[in-house]
Amino acid sequence: MTLAETPKNNNSHNPFLTLSYEPALESLGDDYYDEVAAEEFPQHILRWRNDALLPYLGLDSQAVADEHFITAFSKFQGRKPLLALRYHGYQFGEYNPNLGDGRGFLYGQIRATNGELYDFGTKGSGRTPYSRGGDGMLTLKGGVREVLAAEALHQLGVRTSRCLSMIETGLSLWRGDEPSPTRSSVMVRMNSSHIRFGTFERLHYLQRPDLSKKLLDHVIEYYYQHLAKEPDNYALFYAELVKRVAELVAQWMTAGFCHAVLNTDNMSITGESFDYGPYAFIPTYDPYFTAAYFDYYGRYCYGHQPSICQLNLEMLQEPLKTIINKADLEVGLASFNEHYHAKYRCLMLKKLGFEELSYPEANELLHLTIQFLQDSQVGYHQFFYEMARTFSPKWRDEPAFVMNSSDIVPVPGASAIFDNWCILYHKILNNFDRDRLDAIAKTLAENNPKIALLRPVIESIWEPIFQEDNWQPFYELVQMIQSRS
Repeated sequence: MTLAETPKNNNSHNPFLTLSYEPALESLGDDYYDEVAAEEFPQHILRWRNDALLPYLGLDSQAVADEHFITAFSKFQGRKPLLALRYHGYQFGEYNPNLGDGRGFLYGQIRATNGELYDFGTKGSGRTPYSRGGDGMLTLKGGVREVLAAEALHQLGVRTSRCLSMIETGLSLWRGDEPSPTRSSVMVRMNSSHIRFGTFERLHYLQRPDLSKKLLDHVIEYYYQHLAKEPDNYALFYAELVKRVAELVAQWMTAGFCHAVLNTDNMSITGESFDYGPYAFIPTYDPYFTAAYFDYYGRYCYGHQPSICQLNLEMLQEPLKTIINKADLEVGLASFNEHYHAKYRCLMLKKLGFEELSYPEANELLHLTIQFLQDSQVGYHQFFYEMARTFSPKWRDEPAFVMNSSDIVPVPGASAIFDNWCILYHKILNNFDRDRLDAIAKTLAENNPKIALLRPVIESIWEPIFQEDNWQPFYELVQMIQSRS
């Protein structure tokens, strides 16, 4: 995969500068943001352009030159105002009033071809009033990791932000978690909103319920439009947010994804996944797998993600209770577990090849699957890919034939849990006509790609960049992720 080879056009015809930007958040007024200036970088090398997103902007990739990305998204010419958003947040359980966009800003908001409003938000674009002594920059490796996370999660069906561009900026940065000095980048992500739980928490801290109500009206107007005319739209908003977050966590858990930093300033008010720092995909099924080296007590480990997100929703009730009746908030939150388990069950069954299964077979199959994965510690992603790769109609004939051509699972008799899993899977297959087996094989293939974005995979594509400035393995990996191969 190479960057698009397109002719350089005059900057006055830069398609990114002539998009119809909407001043949606800007119209709220400067109680919610600060106008900032972007850093002037010594170098501008386009390392990643996401041509897959251009049709959503009504743009033809052949008409968009690399220089257009550079001018718009690292030189930041032709766009004002640039807005650093204000917010607070609970970080590892402790309230922090000294937050806000410290290394990014809202570049602009655009109505996509699907009718939805999207943000262009930067990361690594320089200091703001909220940098707290930091340099406001993003390491090149951090940019690479976020591009990969967003594309991988998108292809796995997770509701996520995506990276529009990543540009190397020529600065040397010092970081405690990377060999330093290290290279720098600026990234632009495209997502539904950068309004966070912490945006409301800040207004509550400032004792400004009037600004909270104004913000909530804005959120409903732009992101929950179907509720705008409902008489109880505030309560309905919170109930739907609970559902969106519960289903998002179910998507993470099914994908084997550990976000790592689920502070309330990293929770989107639209229920979308974004802002990927020290994330990791689990290598094996381990509820206590922790992605961030600084998460010493495992607060945000893989298995805690549902309860942490439920807790964050509960803490959001504090700023919302000046607007929404407390009883309505409690009713909304009470549905979290139901939404989570329903979505997790549905998605896990698809990984196992089934669009739907009747109770109690579905619950029993899920229980045995998780029990086997945890007991055996076979590769989480590899197990499901091997199911898809080796699936055969013969599995319907004898339990011993189930996954018998895969070398990652025990031989019959070596594991009682796996033997019981095979017996149950064989039994379930016999509930279907033979002509349904093709559909099961297709479902397995669609939900279990070969590529799993494990840490060794990321390091294997970063090493050529670091040692030789060789980007080809990165482009090949992204292409494989996007093609679900």
